[in-house]
Amino acid sequence: MLALFTSTYTNKVDKKGRVSVPAPFRSLAASQGFNGVFVYPSLDYAAIDGSGAAYFERLAAMVDELPPFSEEREAFSTAIFGASHQLGFDPEGRIILPENLIAHAGLSEAVVFVGLGQQFRIWEPTAFAEMNAKAAQITRETRTRLSWPARAPATGNGGTNGGGAA
Repeated sequence: MLALFTSTYTNKVDKKGRVSVPAPFRSLAASQGFNGVFVYPSLDYAAIDGSGAAYFERLAAMVDELPPFSEEREAFSTAIFGASHQLGFDPEGRIILPENLIAHAGLSEAVVFVGLGQQFRIWEPTAFAEMNAKAAQITRETRTRLSWPARAPATGNGGTNGGGAA
């Protein structure tokens, strides 16, 4: 199974800030050794960034590569780890979003979980609709910049894909 956060899900948030994490997201996060997710304020958007333990550990390793006591390392550590929350799933697969993150993302009655591969993002639905339209436009304009690695030549049967003589 491909271990990526994919797809888009809209779920309701109750008055206590509880929201059900989409089942595929829960399954992937739990498979990484923690029955929950790591979340923090997005650095670029009024949204919440989240991941399983594997991505978060990778992020920590990248920050650890910065020189100790450097301004950059202190900034990354404070902005990401100082603002992060480790949220375990309750028996119904829900998490309780902290009030500071709810305020940062402008959340109220519903949220949109958006898979981003190794991580995911939680949006207020109207803000996500605007971002999604912008992302679609950027993708249409820049799609030719994606480059696929060349495929390895077919092997066996004289290099043909059909496997037999014509």
